[in-house]
Amino acid sequence: MTETKTLLRDTPFDPEYLPGARNALVSCLRIQPNEKVTLITDHACLEIGASLAAEMERLGINYQAFVLEDLAPRPLKDMPAEVLADMETSDVSIFAVKAQQNELRTRMQMTDVVNRRRMRHAHMVNIDRRIMLEGMRADFNEVDRISTQVWQMASAAREICATNPAGTDIVGRFSPSLKWLKTSGIISPNKWGNLPGGETFTTPERVDGTFVIDGVVGDYLCEKYGDLRDNPLTIEIVDSRLRSARSSNKELEEEFWRYCHTDENSDRVGEFAIGTNIAVHGVIGNILQDEKLPGIHIAFGNPYGAHTGANWYSATHIDVVGRNFDIWIDGRQIMQGGAFLLDSLPPAAV
Repeated sequence: MTETKTLLRDTPFDPEYLPGARNALVSCLRIQPNEKVTLITDHACLEIGASLAAEMERLGINYQAFVLEDLAPRPLKDMPAEVLADMETSDVSIFAVKAQQNELRTRMQMTDVVNRRRMRHAHMVNIDRRIMLEGMRADFNEVDRISTQVWQMASAAREICATNPAGTDIVGRFSPSLKWLKTSGIISPNKWGNLPGGETFTTPERVDGTFVIDGVVGDYLCEKYGDLRDNPLTIEIVDSRLRSARSSNKELEEEFWRYCHTDENSDRVGEFAIGTNIAVHGVIGNILQDEKLPGIHIAFGNPYGAHTGANWYSATHIDVVGRNFDIWIDGRQIMQGGAFLLDSLPPAAV
């Protein structure tokens, strides 16, 4: 681990990364002087890992660091034991790593420790230069204010409808027994969060309709297929199950379909979310930031039941993102053309 710290200290990085790194440590994770941090990075994200390490050293934060390829071959079969053991003695963890195919299970092994120990965890999968200079520079206090307003309305909702010019027309129905979560970038022990933050989500009781994915699809497919504006994937959902998928890009269509039929619940909508990061203005082809774009995204597979209360499970989870949404919560419009109608939102509770 000493060698890893030396490697990070010796790795040059763009100083433009430092505002985003400072935001992660101070604004989002709010690391305290007496706390210990586990930093996990890889060769692809080494410069960003180095910027996070440099900022922790400047702030005098106690941390241990790991570079995954120095511990095990990629893609990982399991999260390295050294990483999990170190997390057992940490208050905070940061995972700044590029996703590889079939590694979702290893990330779940890590977040199982986070959930059990109620750690504050920053999940920065596929973090890149553009995100460090855009989404990670958000005013997360303002994102949190908007997220809280949306969360309050959604938590009381029985129905959310969404449309967009590409042809999306979906209806989500919600149960009071399934909890809405707010992941605005201000990370607490109650729920680890992706950075950049900016969404509120739940497991829906039921989703029906057409979703035209003219943004991106998630997991490792995101890097492979990028921005889908010119070749959207149109999916039909009936009673929360994926019923069809069609695209002019047949490889995308077939690979997405296979992914969503990995196990018995891989084709089931496990997440219904509203993005709230107002520093994100368009799709960049990276799910980590694109799912925070103001609008609707849903995901098939794992419903994060430990947080939402869903009583089912899947070993997969893939997000799908569209653009330029109009959204109604119980008939009240809160978004038009991808912009929040802020005057229509109730004030956040103090």
